Amino acid sequence: GAPGSGGKSSDQRRREERRRRGTTMSGAGPDDRDPQTVGRSVDRLVGELGWSAPVAVGGVVGRWEQVVGPEVAAHATPERFADGVLVVRADSTAWATQLRLLEPVIARRLDEELGAGVVVKLQVRGPGAPSWRRGPRRAPGGRGPRDTYG
Repeated sequence: GAPGSGGKSSDQRRREERRRRGTTMSGAGPDDRDPQTVGRSVDRLVGELGWSAPVAVGGVVGRWEQVVGPEVAAHATPERFADGVLVVRADSTAWATQLRLLEPVIARRLDEELGAGVVVKLQVRGPGAPSWRRGPRRAPGGRGPRDTYG
């Protein structure tokens, strides 16, 4: 060997240097430096950013009919999810009442699909109020429909 190397070959010196730095050569098995699938990369990113609950809820929203059943899904649509609250819009006041009665059952299904505690509250809303601002002959300003009722 070369003087001062302690009789070690250049290959041995390189291996010792890599060991000191903590780097190793890639082996035959898969490791983190290999190309990753898009799904695995997205899963890792979701976990790192703390998006797990919203992404999971998004998956349930995409399968809403399978989760709540076709009859409920025909009359109720998930609107948004934030801070553990899932807002569901019913297409009639009768269905909003029905959904409120079914809330424990729907909450249990969501817990089964997502894990307990992801959706902490189910907020049921009825159909949107009618807009009094439509039409070509709308009067400007004023109080709207209330000024004719008394």
